[in-house]
Amino acid sequence: MSDGTALAGPDGALRCPWALSAPEYVAYHDEEWGRPVHGDDALYERLSLEAFQSGLSWITILRRRPGFRAAFADFKIASVAAFTDEDRERLLADTGIIRNRAKIDATLANARVLTEWAPGELDTLIWSHAPEPGTRPIPKTLSDVPPVTPESTALSKALKKRGLRFVGPTTAYALMQACGLVDDHLETCVARSAP
Repeated sequence: MSDGTALAGPDGALRCPWALSAPEYVAYHDEEWGRPVHGDDALYERLSLEAFQSGLSWITILRRRPGFRAAFADFKIASVAAFTDEDRERLLADTGIIRNRAKIDATLANARVLTEWAPGELDTLIWSHAPEPGTRPIPKTLSDVPPVTPESTALSKALKKRGLRFVGPTTAYALMQACGLVDDHLETCVARSAP
């Protein structure tokens, strides 16, 4: 049982303990989580998937990500914003995604809101909430990683004020972690020093 410190993975390298419960987690942890993500469509995808994850484990979303991408036109904001009532019904019946009406409706509504923003505006808004590098202590154990921060609370408020839904402070912080606004890899984790 882990005390929250980094553990040896299948290759012997130390990793955040959450990353070792499934092969998909190891790959996601090593290759994606905490790496900077830019671009409105890419950030819209991450924001949407984090909203779908609310109340579920991330592995559920990760395993269904190909289905989500197929169902939501690769999360191209303009394409999703053009979805019709028929598309909504298709999504509600799609077993390749999480068929949660409120989350589907929020994903569609958010795309429609974002089509009114200038190109790059979502990227700029999200990244404007990244804390200054080096101002946060490097986590040694999982208990050092907060579920919410002042920055994620401010980001949540900013997104909600602009009309986006399903973007609470916890979801906003998960987005910040996943998209590299913060580096919450543990101090001894192999991915912390990865380029």
